[in-house]
Amino acid sequence: MGNDSHQPANRDFLVIGYGNTLRGDDGVGPRVAEAIEKLNLPGVRTLVCQQLSPEYADPVSRARTVVFVDAAVDAPREVQLRKLEPNESSQLMAHAADPRTLLALARDVFGHAPQAWWLTIPVVKLDFSENLSVEAVRGMNSAIGKIIQLADAAASRQGAAI
Repeated sequence: MGNDSHQPANRDFLVIGYGNTLRGDDGVGPRVAEAIEKLNLPGVRTLVCQQLSPEYADPVSRARTVVFVDAAVDAPREVQLRKLEPNESSQLMAHAADPRTLLALARDVFGHAPQAWWLTIPVVKLDFSENLSVEAVRGMNSAIGKIIQLADAAASRQGAAI
């Protein structure tokens, strides 16, 4: 079979890292997604964006599992991983969506909302900079480990279902 790019079932774990890479720690979500991309994990694909918007509902709907990765300013001091359910409504109130609204949009427009997780990383510095604080780097490393564990668990479940 060789090239698995034509077999979407093998690329069904999606990591979406979002945030502004020019605002210090706010760029930690995209940096996590870029680091995961470089690992070239089997079955894992990534998207990097500044903010969640409606056009991401299509790739979200094609995934079996999705992890949304974002910076969290007013959060506990550790990385938080929370299971998400779609909002009741997919109606967008602004140009940017929250992960639950994006899941609802994937469900309502494309007929499928995947299993979803929201991975938030505590941050302290949001100035105009491309550098991450020590705290954000620590959170980024923890987040990468959590994503690898989730991807391994998802691959094991998929393998058991075949």
